[in-house]
Amino acid sequence: MISFGNMKKVLIKNIKGLVQYGENLPTIRKGKEMKELPILENAYLAIEGGIIVAYGEMKDWGGITDWRNLEVIDAEGKFVLPAFCDSHTHTVFAKSREEEFVDRINGLSYEEIALRGGGILNSARRLQEMSEDELFEHAMIRIERLMSYGTGALEIKSGYGLTIEAELKMLRVIKRLKAEAPITIKATFLGAHAFPPEFKENHQGYIDQIIQGMLPVIAEEGLADYIDVFCERNYFSVEEMEQILQVGINIGLKPKVHVNQFSAMGGVKKAVKLGALSVDHMEELIDEDIEALKNGVTMPTILPSCSHFLSIPFGDARRLMDNGLPVALASDFNPGSTPSGNLSFVWSLACVKMKMTPEEALNALTINAAYAMDLSETHGTISLGKKTPVLITKEIPNLAYIPYSFGDMNIERMIG
Repeated sequence: MISFGNMKKVLIKNIKGLVQYGENLPTIRKGKEMKELPILENAYLAIEGGIIVAYGEMKDWGGITDWRNLEVIDAEGKFVLPAFCDSHTHTVFAKSREEEFVDRINGLSYEEIALRGGGILNSARRLQEMSEDELFEHAMIRIERLMSYGTGALEIKSGYGLTIEAELKMLRVIKRLKAEAPITIKATFLGAHAFPPEFKENHQGYIDQIIQGMLPVIAEEGLADYIDVFCERNYFSVEEMEQILQVGINIGLKPKVHVNQFSAMGGVKKAVKLGALSVDHMEELIDEDIEALKNGVTMPTILPSCSHFLSIPFGDARRLMDNGLPVALASDFNPGSTPSGNLSFVWSLACVKMKMTPEEALNALTINAAYAMDLSETHGTISLGKKTPVLITKEIPNLAYIPYSFGDMNIERMIG
């Protein structure tokens, strides 16, 4: 018998396959373990007040003790899985940048567009002109759309402000979203996303603004969980990254950093040494990076939608896994290089372009992505006591059908 309390209750029955379920599951799956994906056939799942309270095979279901305030969902022919965790997004921004999309079609590279004032600097100019309320309202609409795709936890970065006032404005918007959005949100300070034009020849001047003008207020107001730096040629050097991250660490922010998007310049090794929770992008990969990751607790996170949209190399997930390492996947949702936050599409790209199996890719979107957001205790698996939202698919023949049928919407509903 299932015994509920007095809060809102949901019973999902006749589930074709209950995915990523169990107790005492690992917080990370790595290497060959990423092929493991427990699925319980012909199952039920009970949720109360957003918390998983019971699950099992239908043959063992003995009924329930209290039918009041209970929603019963018949999931015959459908799968139930933990909601996706999107550990890398730029969901708060001013406007789309489709004109740069056309520029790339006409032959300009992402870096060429950035060097002539487009890219991040373009978004920064637009964001500085918008009010906090406008940014909040637009971001909430985007979050609702991401939830419809199956995203149940979301990391959001600043980085389109690039002035003290605008960066803090972004972070205050994210703080409001954390309080009001119906899913878990983590905030990342990415003031070191690019150098404003006035600091092009004075990098230390802008770094001083970050360290002296932004970070003290962030600490005082509790505006961020993590600190990020775009460590890349034409952006921030490894030495500049270390200087900024170390100050962030000193005020309690854990690093989650952009590295190896266009070049491998030692950023991964330094980030691991500094205890980064994740190193994100990883389109470029060298032996030194792999050895560094083997000696740390940092999650390599790959963003295949960015590779798809910019026509740059896809991250070598297979090489990482063959070296016994874990992989997480995220959307990189942003107006310039990834104007889509659909993680089912990311799942498909991982399978088609990176030769990950459907099981490996789903582990990268759930267990490993939850780790990359410090959410292993609450998200990523269907386990007793967890509050992860769960996804109910449409009627599909098997789980591999979701990445196979790219472009289709196979997520019917999110509960929680």
